[in-house]
Amino acid sequence: MTRRGFASDNNAGIHPEILQAIAAANQGHVLAYGDDPYTQRAVDAFKRHFGDDIAVYFVFNGTAANTLGLAAVMRSYQAVICASTAHIHCDECGAPEKFAGVKLLTCMTPHGKLSVEHVRQHMHGLGDEHRAQPGAISITQSTELGTVYTPDEIRALADYAHAHGLLLHMDGARICNAAAALDLPLRALTRDAGVDVLSFGGTKNGLLGGEAVIFFPPRALAADFKFIRKQGMQLASKMRFIGAQFEALLCGDLWQRNAANANAMARRLADRVRGIVEIAYPVQANAVFAIVPKRRIADLRAYSFFYEWADLDGERAIVRWMCAWDTTAEDVDGFAAHIAEVLREA
Repeated sequence: MTRRGFASDNNAGIHPEILQAIAAANQGHVLAYGDDPYTQRAVDAFKRHFGDDIAVYFVFNGTAANTLGLAAVMRSYQAVICASTAHIHCDECGAPEKFAGVKLLTCMTPHGKLSVEHVRQHMHGLGDEHRAQPGAISITQSTELGTVYTPDEIRALADYAHAHGLLLHMDGARICNAAAALDLPLRALTRDAGVDVLSFGGTKNGLLGGEAVIFFPPRALAADFKFIRKQGMQLASKMRFIGAQFEALLCGDLWQRNAANANAMARRLADRVRGIVEIAYPVQANAVFAIVPKRRIADLRAYSFFYEWADLDGERAIVRWMCAWDTTAEDVDGFAAHIAEVLREA
């Protein structure tokens, strides 16, 4: 068996219950493009979590969920305010700019979290035809640095956005990890906190592949999304296999179990290596960021590949170690022992 590693929760396999759901859906013929009972039951599962008046659309991946979700609510002369570490800024190859046609206005933030104070720096030149007009704030939950927004922090951003005619978008690639970390229902971190558009992640939490774009009232925001999704090449013909996965994830507590395990393993890893390495950011979800000597990274990777996140001073680097739904205590303890062995020789 291939060793479970710490590079990314994307590297994990598919949860057995998700595989069973896919297999169960692989029977006979149903209508294509989402007109099937599996997709409808998945939509119903989302509505039980978020409310009957939401609009839910499935897509293949997170970049599409973010980009097309923003495209549905933005005009081409508008801008999105986000953290400088945001996935839409750093890791989507300019997709929001190309396909949504919007400008990104970034903010340097501690620990990857935006605040109203950060947003204010871009709230000038309003009405000036020479300047891109802020149209939305985008936050990531949990953040790219493994930190988690509280409901109050989200509400503060939402209230500020709405008071100034902006919308609040959430990149929820790891929304389940954030909810599990805070022991709150998914709705508490999204709709109830004032989020307008949510990219709901599944792939990082045990799915084969699939994300959802959710529009909270007023649903007029979603009126054209079925056309935007099709034009964006994200309309799945055999959508039942995405729907079946989300039904399995959301109808019970699988979403929470998977995320809670990943989070617990990250805390375990941080506890095991604290004192051996410096932990760069608070460990609040399923990521551990550590400061290590650059010359020992190759030796550390002998156990598991992982990503070098940032160069500090030419001698040290911040690296990222991710835990997943299937990470075990034995995996963590083995990796921690390897880290200790390598760095004792540093």
